[in-house]
Amino acid sequence: MTQQSSAERKTAPAHEQGSMHQGHEHGHGGSGLFGLLVGSIGVVYGDIGTSPLYALRESLAHQVQADALTEEGVIGSISLLVFALIFTVTIKYIFFVMRADNRGEGGILSLMALAQTALGRQTRIAFLLGVGGAALFAGEAMITPAISVLSAIEGLELVTHRFSEFVMPITIFILVTLFWVQSHGTARVAALFGPIMIAFFLTIGVLGASHIADAPEVLRAFDPRHGVVFLLTHGWLGFTVLGSVFLAVTGVEALYADMGHFGRFPIQLAWLGFVLPALLLNYLGQGALVLSRPEAVGNPFFLMAPDWLLLPLVVLSTMATTIAAQAVITGAFSLARQAIQLGLLPRLEITHTSAMLEGQIYIGRINRLLLVGVLLLVIAFKSSSALASAYGIAVTGTMVLSTSLLFIVAWRKWGWPLWLAILFAASFLIVEFTFLTANMLKIVEGGWVPLVLGACSMIVMWTWVRGTRLLTEKTHRDSIPIMELIDMLQKSKPTRVPGTAVFLTNDPNVTPTALMHNLKHNKVLHERVLIICVRTENRPRVAQERRFELTRISSDFSSAILHFGFMESPRVPAALALMRKAGFKYDIMTTSFFLGRRTVKESPASEMPPWQDKLYVALTKQAANATDFFSIPSDRVVELGAQVTI
Repeated sequence: MTQQSSAERKTAPAHEQGSMHQGHEHGHGGSGLFGLLVGSIGVVYGDIGTSPLYALRESLAHQVQADALTEEGVIGSISLLVFALIFTVTIKYIFFVMRADNRGEGGILSLMALAQTALGRQTRIAFLLGVGGAALFAGEAMITPAISVLSAIEGLELVTHRFSEFVMPITIFILVTLFWVQSHGTARVAALFGPIMIAFFLTIGVLGASHIADAPEVLRAFDPRHGVVFLLTHGWLGFTVLGSVFLAVTGVEALYADMGHFGRFPIQLAWLGFVLPALLLNYLGQGALVLSRPEAVGNPFFLMAPDWLLLPLVVLSTMATTIAAQAVITGAFSLARQAIQLGLLPRLEITHTSAMLEGQIYIGRINRLLLVGVLLLVIAFKSSSALASAYGIAVTGTMVLSTSLLFIVAWRKWGWPLWLAILFAASFLIVEFTFLTANMLKIVEGGWVPLVLGACSMIVMWTWVRGTRLLTEKTHRDSIPIMELIDMLQKSKPTRVPGTAVFLTNDPNVTPTALMHNLKHNKVLHERVLIICVRTENRPRVAQERRFELTRISSDFSSAILHFGFMESPRVPAALALMRKAGFKYDIMTTSFFLGRRTVKESPASEMPPWQDKLYVALTKQAANATDFFSIPSDRVVELGAQVTI
């Protein structure tokens, strides 16, 4: 039966289609195209859509500081912005990256899983590229809410200078409120995200278009030669400006990460038909305003608005930036769940905030960590201009890593010739490495922040993976193979009690520790024993008909391997219900779940250095208990503790 199931898992375009369909239904519940368009505008484009608040302002600020603000400088900067939006976002992500869907799902860890599948094995290079991208995203997830909300609230200073002292308190209040409501779910307010962002894009597009006539020469920015000439003739200044230009495409990973929620076509259509034109019009309008009124360079986004519209624009921008922050927080939860399922993080407690949508989740520890980080950034940097220096490196780094993974997928999955895959990847890597190098100039001014945050995230994931591997190897060495135990039991014949005992294990071939402890201390064995191993596949979801592989080991022992996708919650009782429908005798009222609760302690003989030992032990204490993580009824659980050294 095991062999048959394994063979079935290797076949099947039909399953891939079914899984993709299932994944999409999770995300949008079968909504029509219009609903998906509105939803994608509200969720996917919140971050990149609010970049006009600070992207051009920061690009021109370098020229002001160098006393080199000229017409060619303004047009050159906007030309670089246009190039970034068209080449990086439209060509790379809209037309190519979104083709690399892992059965309908996107995101850097999905791309990593897809690359590993394409290579046919777990490779270290694909693993490191994926983990590195996820770690850099963690740094971006802290900076985005801080810079987005700060940049919007700073517009109050233009209404009246009396608001200046209230910018920080209002920002902190909004952020604390935003993180506080996460535990209550966002399904109710999410319906407002789309209409608010549509109003925001319409407003900034109209404002931009109304100012282009102030300096029609700004339309020359569509000629990429102006950007190239500006870079080549202004030396370090041009390179510094290039680093700030990249702020225009922060949040582009959301296009890919949210593909499973809305589908590829609605996201592409929303960008090409609505979001991109609004952004281009706004940047051109800001540029025309600065060309006609150079004194507006301090905050061209808000100064485009007439006096009567300024306060409403600040309010609308604040709502838009709050939505952008919400999208990043939700993305952080989804990424954390993927990392947990793929074994990169401890089993943190995951709460489902919606009975209808699988993707509506809340992870308390991640939420608190993000809140503390965001508040520290706001208090330390005090302004969006200062935070802009810390922004960009994480995004460019993630882009470089995603392009590298995309090269593997294009070569091995799509079957492109090696020379074409190299040419394809190189064309993007050249541009992205240029942006990355330009952003490296900001390390001293604050660019070190996302690098430190990313490095810490990567160390945590590396430590967890390494420590878990060592612990598994030690447990395997100290355990008895299950077939040997069955032979021993036939000779010793322990006391049997009615019912079914379920034991969870990482390796179905060895005896679970909880089973050994039960025999040693209680001296009894249930009439039927089921050993369960939960495995996470390199795919977002697994169809129900392929949820389990059931093997009968002996007359009273059975083994089941449960398969879950990395976007699914591993609900063991639901899988057991499927097994019962398939003929396995199972009654929850006569079943006991025996779980091992291990207390991990440091060992002087550990293969890891002492600091990593301490970190791994600390991480194990953060893990949620197996009862909650696997949704097992608590009144059917027996926990047996043990101390283990690594």
